[in-house]
Amino acid sequence: MAETATSHTSARNHAEKDLAVRTSPASHLLEAFAAGSLAGTVELAELPYLTLLGVRAAAGTETADRLASVTGGLPAASGEIRGSGETSVLWLGPAEFLVVAPAEAHESLGGALIQALQSALADGEGQVVDLSANRTTFELTGPRARAVLEKGCSLDLHPREFKAGTAFSTMIGNIPAILWKTGEESFRVLPRASFADFLGRWLLDAMREYASAEVP
Repeated sequence: MAETATSHTSARNHAEKDLAVRTSPASHLLEAFAAGSLAGTVELAELPYLTLLGVRAAAGTETADRLASVTGGLPAASGEIRGSGETSVLWLGPAEFLVVAPAEAHESLGGALIQALQSALADGEGQVVDLSANRTTFELTGPRARAVLEKGCSLDLHPREFKAGTAFSTMIGNIPAILWKTGEESFRVLPRASFADFLGRWLLDAMREYASAEVP
C-alpha cells in the first residue's frame, strides 16, 4: 500500500511539474486583460486549463442514464445546463454535450472524472473525448459585460431571453464560441484555442469605451 501511495504521489508531482510549464492560449494577453479591465464596470480574465470533455449519447438510453449518474444529469434542450457541484454539462446538440469541470478533475492531476465517464460509457453506443486542450475560457463580468458582448454577438442577450444558467453556441466577433451566462452580470466565453488571441483582442477592444476611466 505504501509503495502504491508513493507511486501516485510521484506521478502527481511529475504531472504538476509538466503543467507548470504549460502556456494557455491567451497567456500573452494577461497583462492586457488586467489593464483593460475596470472593477465595478467590466472585467476580463482567462480561466485556463478547465477540464472539458465531449460526451455523446442518445437521450433515453441506458448509456445516457449511466453517464448522467456521473455528471449529475444531461441537459435535454438547447441552452439547458445540468450538473452537480463544480461539474456542469452544457447542451451542444440532441445527443452531444460538453462537460466542464475544474482543472483538478483532469486525470493528469489525479482527477477521476474522465475515467468515471469512460467506465459509465462501457460498451454502450456513445463517446467520451478529452477536449481540454481544444478550447480556453474567458470570463467577462460587470454591469457592462452584456453591452460588450452585444457589439458582436448574434444572440438576443436581454435578460428576459438569455437567463443566467444557460449556454448557447453562437458567434462573437465573427468567431464561433460557446456563450455561458453564469450570473446576472457574468459570462463565460469558450472559443477554440486557435481563435483565443483574436477573440481576446476583440473583447478588449469592445470593452474599451466602458473600461476607460474617462467614461462616467
